[in-house]
Amino acid sequence: MTSRRPSRRSIFLAVALSLVAAFAASPARADRCDDSAKELANNIDKLKVNFKARNTVYMTHPSAKELSVACRGDKFAIELYVKGARKPKPEFFTLVGAMAAVVFSIPKDDATTGSSRCLKRMGILRGDKVTMRYRRLNMECQRSKTEASIAITRGKDE
Repeated sequence: MTSRRPSRRSIFLAVALSLVAAFAASPARADRCDDSAKELANNIDKLKVNFKARNTVYMTHPSAKELSVACRGDKFAIELYVKGARKPKPEFFTLVGAMAAVVFSIPKDDATTGSSRCLKRMGILRGDKVTMRYRRLNMECQRSKTEASIAITRGKDE
């Protein structure tokens, strides 16, 4: 006499096959940092993507010493970091503005204005570290004896 109840083995097999089919059907998602880096490389001349380490994509450009885009930090959703000469040239300001416009989806003029204000405020009166907020972006500018850098972030809740 055979039992009409399905065995546990066949139920387990059916559940396992349905899970495999569900995961196989879902599309692969690229990281937001990878997407931002590819978009930056396509939109800005002479910008090259070097490599990715964890959640940071490093890039190179003739106007800057260091470039990176980072995602998913403790206090930010995405961060743009650019380092250049102590007295930045106009090409550096336009590079930072163009990169911030692409990464944060704001107008290029606003991004250039905010980054240049932050970088130009450093000096005798305000010191070598300036923190400011412009168009819902947090900007932190620092300088040493040989170089200046800007880190632009957008908070997780914005």
